[in-house]
Amino acid sequence: MARFELKLPKMGESVAEATITNWLKEVGDHIDVDEAVLEIATDKVDSEVPSEVSGKLIEKLFNVDDLVQVGQTIAIIEVEGGVVVDAPSESTSAKAENLTVADANTSAPQTAGNSASKEDFANSDKFFSPLVKNIAKQENISISELESISGSGSEGRVTKNDILKHIENRGSVAPQAVAPQPTAAAPKAAPVAKAAPVSVNGQDEIIEMDRMRKLISGYMTASLATSAHVQSFIEVDVTNIWDWREKNKNTFQKREGEKLTFTPIFMEAVAKALKDFPMMNIAVDGDYIIKKKNINLGMAAALPNGNLIVPVIKNADQLNLLGMAKAVNDLGNRAKAGKLKPDDTQGGTYTVTNVGTFGSVFGTPIINQPQVGILALGAIRKVPAVIETPDGDFIGIRKKMFLSHSYDHRVVDGSLGGSFVQRVAQYMEAFDVNRVV
Repeated sequence: MARFELKLPKMGESVAEATITNWLKEVGDHIDVDEAVLEIATDKVDSEVPSEVSGKLIEKLFNVDDLVQVGQTIAIIEVEGGVVVDAPSESTSAKAENLTVADANTSAPQTAGNSASKEDFANSDKFFSPLVKNIAKQENISISELESISGSGSEGRVTKNDILKHIENRGSVAPQAVAPQPTAAAPKAAPVAKAAPVSVNGQDEIIEMDRMRKLISGYMTASLATSAHVQSFIEVDVTNIWDWREKNKNTFQKREGEKLTFTPIFMEAVAKALKDFPMMNIAVDGDYIIKKKNINLGMAAALPNGNLIVPVIKNADQLNLLGMAKAVNDLGNRAKAGKLKPDDTQGGTYTVTNVGTFGSVFGTPIINQPQVGILALGAIRKVPAVIETPDGDFIGIRKKMFLSHSYDHRVVDGSLGGSFVQRVAQYMEAFDVNRVV
């Protein structure tokens, strides 16, 4: 019998790790080629890991909630014939029981035999991977001390290297003798105000947030704490766009097999404006501004379960309207079906959200970090408006909407933020009604 090592596959250039959320197969189960073995989650997208061979699952090397690096072996499958791929000489569970801080750089995360329980650090508002919690538990690091460590990972997450460096800076004093105080290298954070207690009676239903909702909660509060949000609003006459779409949508759907919505038209205007104002297509890294070369538009999409995800249209400024429409439809459909790949949500440089889908006239969206701006599209309404003509002014019925631009006042002042959204409006109002999709 040959042994095959099932590894965590590469999921995109910017994705280095994933969390195991569910094992679909148990030890002893038969697995067919391309059959899903487990479910994983990155910080934004859930995916399945299929088997490359047919055989029997004989060992699972990680537990649910364990964080796994791309390329790590996550399971051993026994196959008949073929090339033997050597499995680890000892089971990962046995190795994990002897995990120390000294060999944490090379060992895989611990399995059930010695992993920290889910209740560990439950009172903390910050996310810590199972490996970080295991190391903290062995080194007698308290919750307050762990929270004081400055993280270098995504969204400030504490990584394995961060906690090992912190332990090294503690000095030669035995961890048990060290009071749970922050070290000089990691100053103690200001106390976080606790939420007021919620009264619960027998008629109330308690619902735990799912994984994605917890992530969204963390992203939103972190963004508000990071960026100085300020908004600019502008009203746009989109009558020409409305009439053009009504004239062409049926032809487009017959020819392309897809719907022609307003979204790609608006995204095209945003991409053009970002080319005109490249200092809106930036990110902030400490005291430095990173000017992005590519214009990658995030498209906020509501999921059937009520959660939110932001797939990204890469190089949006290089797409014509047909290409933009296909990209919008493809990402939107795959988002609703849960078929997005991890790399589909990475690399965004500016985000657009359509609050008008739910009837909102305008909104004040929260910036998608590390970007510095986000545009909300309001609902299109029929309103009476003054129409200027060479023969004088008249009152007529027009289709109008509001654009709400939230931007980071640390690096974007009102002049730039207001001029950018005004340029978007100008492109929308100057839409060519004679163009052909």
